[in-house]
Amino acid sequence: MKAVHFGAGNIGRGFVGLLLHQGGYELVFSDVAAPLVDAINASDSYTVHEVGEGGGDTVVTGFRAINSAQDPEGLIAEIADADVVTTAVGPTVLRFVAAPILDALRRRDAGAAPLQIMACENAIGATDLLKQEIIDRAGEDWEGLAGRAVFANTAVDRIVPGQPSGAGVDVTVEPFFEWAIERGPFGGNPPHIPGAHFVDDLAPYIERKLFTVNTGHATTAYLGAQACIERISDALADQAIAGRVAATLEETSALLAAKHGLDPQELAEYRATILRRFANPALPDTVWRVGRQPLRKLSRHERFIGPAAEAAERGLSVDALLVAVGAALAFDDAEDEQSVDLQRRLRTDDPEVLAAEVTGLPAQHPLFPAVRATFAARAAEVAGS
Repeated sequence: MKAVHFGAGNIGRGFVGLLLHQGGYELVFSDVAAPLVDAINASDSYTVHEVGEGGGDTVVTGFRAINSAQDPEGLIAEIADADVVTTAVGPTVLRFVAAPILDALRRRDAGAAPLQIMACENAIGATDLLKQEIIDRAGEDWEGLAGRAVFANTAVDRIVPGQPSGAGVDVTVEPFFEWAIERGPFGGNPPHIPGAHFVDDLAPYIERKLFTVNTGHATTAYLGAQACIERISDALADQAIAGRVAATLEETSALLAAKHGLDPQELAEYRATILRRFANPALPDTVWRVGRQPLRKLSRHERFIGPAAEAAERGLSVDALLVAVGAALAFDDAEDEQSVDLQRRLRTDDPEVLAAEVTGLPAQHPLFPAVRATFAARAAEVAGS
C-alpha cells in the first residue's frame, strides 16, 4: 500500500504521516520546500517525540519525499498508483493540490480501486473544497473520472508546536490525537489507519474540535500576547487568562449542545481535557505561533465569528467570545503579515467597514452591532497609542 501526503511539515510528519506509517503504508511526502525535501530524503528514519504525560518515542521508516515544484511529473506518477492521498497544507493551498491529483486520476488504471482522498485541514468540509477544485478543473471530463476516486472529510486534532532548533526531521508533539473520518464515502472499504475512527456524521466532530480546540488555543494565544506572556502553557497558568478561556469555551459548548444535541457533561469533560493539553509545560509552544494570521482566524466561518454568529442567532451568550475577538484585534506581531495588515487597517479604515470586511457579517446580523463596537474600541485604542 502507498500513501501520498501533501505537506511534509511538522503536522505531516508528526501526525498524519505517523499514523499512515503505522497503518503499513509506504509514505511519499510532497512539498515545495527544497531543503526539507532534501533532509527527508537524506534520512532513513525520523522520530516522533510525544512529550508530556503518557508520551513516548516512535520511529518512522519507509518514506521518501518529492519536490512537487521541481518534479511535477514524478509527483503525478506517485499519485497515479497510490492507495491514499492526504493533505496538511492549509485550506488556501488546496487549489494547487487539485491539479496534480486530477492529472494522476487521468492516468490511473480505470480498473484500479478508487483513490482515497482526505484533506486533513483545520477547516469545515476541506475535502469537499478539494473535490470541487478538482471537478472545476476537470470540466466535462469529470463524468468519466469520478469513479476513480472517493473523497472523505475529516476532523483532525493534535498539537504540534514549533520545533526546537537542531531537531532535523524529528518532530515533537503532544501525546493526545484525534482523527475522525467520514465512513460513508468508502462503501465498506475504509483505509487502514490505526487510531483513526470512522463516523457516520462528521459535522459534530468537526465543529466540536474547531470551536473548542481551535477557539480555545487562539483565545489563549491572544490573551497571552496582551499580557506579554510568551508561552501558551504559561498563559494558562495565569488564573485570569485561564478563566477567560474557560468562559469562551463554555459559550461554544452551549452552541454545540444546542445545535448538535451533544451532552453538556461530556462537553465539560472535553473542555477540561483540552485545557489540560494547552497547559502541558513540555510543549514549547508560543502565543506568536498560535496567534499568527489573525485576519483568517477572524473570518466568517472560523473559530471566533463562526460560533459567535450561530450563538447570537440562537440568543445564546457571546460575551466571552467578543472579549476574545478584541484580544485578536490587539495581536500585534511585526513578524506576521496579517497582524501588520490588521493593525494598519485599524488605523486607516472605518471600523464598521473593516468589521464587515474582516468578519463577513452583514449589517443586519444579530452579532454585527457587538462586533462593530469591538472593532471601534480597538481602533480607538490604536488611534490613541
